[in-house]
Amino acid sequence: MRILSISIFHAPSGSAATLLSSASDLTSFSFYQRRPVGQSLIFLANTVVERTPEGQRQSVQENNYVAHVYNRGGTVQLAAVIITDQEYPVRAAFSVLTKVLDEFERSVPQSRYAPNSSSSANPIDFPELATYLQKYQDPRQADTILNLQQELDETKIVLHKTIEAVLRRGEKLDDLVERSAILNEQTKTFYKLSKKQNSCCAIM
Repeated sequence: MRILSISIFHAPSGSAATLLSSASDLTSFSFYQRRPVGQSLIFLANTVVERTPEGQRQSVQENNYVAHVYNRGGTVQLAAVIITDQEYPVRAAFSVLTKVLDEFERSVPQSRYAPNSSSSANPIDFPELATYLQKYQDPRQADTILNLQQELDETKIVLHKTIEAVLRRGEKLDDLVERSAILNEQTKTFYKLSKKQNSCCAIM
């Protein structure tokens, strides 16, 4: 069981999401794979955030990985994504996401990422993400924050078997990859090769 990445986004309803902060652990990949895999994780997280309605939690399974997203919405319009392997418990993943969003709201003023902020385009230094990424690699550590148990039990978590299931009508993943500004040409080539080979290392 492992966590590959945790990301926080500003996600205004009906608008493009903006990555605010992220942390990843790509040590299980070869040195040459880490950059394209890292970009692919951000692309996957961004794609599912923009297709998750405010107030909803959902999990999107893609190849050997699952992107768990919680779009909190509200006045702060924040969303968080944790990408794990398929064995990582769903309940633990959403407990971590709730803790991450709570801590981010407490630590970072909204003026830092509001649409008209001069710093809104710059990544926000939030070192707690790297701490959570390491601490919660063992999902049993999430037991300390499972006072969210009742809330999670009462909240419907939507599970999608593939990322295609959350795409909007007429959208195709290949087209999104081709148009993406997040992915460089090397990563787009990596995606195409991984898809052809149905590689275990493919993220998208």
